[in-house]
Amino acid sequence: MKLAIFLLFLCPSLVVAHGWVGSISIAGTVYQGPPLGTSDPAHVIRQVDTNSPVTSVSDPNLSCGPHAQPASDIADANPGDLIGVDWVSTAGPWFHNVGPMLTYLANCGSAPCSQFDASNAMWFKIQQVGRDASGAWAQASLNNGAPAMLKLPSNLAPGNYLLRHEIIALQNGVSQGGAEFYASCSQLHVGGSGSGVPTSSDLVKIPGAYSAVDPGILVDVYSNTDAPYIFPGPPIASFISGGDSAPPSNPPGSSVMPSHTTTQPGRPTETSATPSASCRLRRNVLVANPVKRSIPNDLNRWHRALRDLRSSRR
Repeated sequence: MKLAIFLLFLCPSLVVAHGWVGSISIAGTVYQGPPLGTSDPAHVIRQVDTNSPVTSVSDPNLSCGPHAQPASDIADANPGDLIGVDWVSTAGPWFHNVGPMLTYLANCGSAPCSQFDASNAMWFKIQQVGRDASGAWAQASLNNGAPAMLKLPSNLAPGNYLLRHEIIALQNGVSQGGAEFYASCSQLHVGGSGSGVPTSSDLVKIPGAYSAVDPGILVDVYSNTDAPYIFPGPPIASFISGGDSAPPSNPPGSSVMPSHTTTQPGRPTETSATPSASCRLRRNVLVANPVKRSIPNDLNRWHRALRDLRSSRR
């Protein structure tokens, strides 16, 4: 208890060092997202009301993020387009460094996605990335300000789609309910003349696709870093060719990051106080050492102390 209270006073920004999507880029065009604490729907990214994670696999907020509201704008896209999803936090770039990133699409039907209720969505997976050949998690690259990169399927049928990008932070995944889910939805209209559509077996509801005890959710990512990671949810949709996504599972030694570069999208205006010098120093250490074992373990203990404090207040 005393440790948790000490950490809160020492580094209060750790409590808010969670994240949301600040912008996305589609084939080189950048779409800024709504900053936290505003009510402007004129974006393609659906607005969430907090940067806190979802921690229950049955929470309706798992679909598009906490209390996500439809946006009024639609982004044009085409099959095969390269998309960058720029995750930010109140401390700057993304903060966590262990766990997978997954991407889903849902067809909004004949109406534009600005009119679509995400609770009715049937999702299919188009990409998933875990650890790279060095054993580092793909999401760790976001610590340096890099966007998460993905590609629309090259044969995707035209239509209106919600694009759902998800980060699962697993620093507390060793305990049930400890995994942190961050999701964001963007509204697309896909053109072209593709014919690729998911089968009924490719489609899932979210929430509903995950179990709290899935081996990719309830997992100790620190004790055996050589163990293959088992992604939660469905496999990549069957119509997607192997070149359009990472394979369903990727033990260390298999590459999972796309071999491309892109201009980093711009940053949204921050909505919280500047972190203290001690927090900035700690965060810089984490960024400089994304795969160092002692740093994730330290971060794990900080998260546990903060979680214990919150539980004691209930």
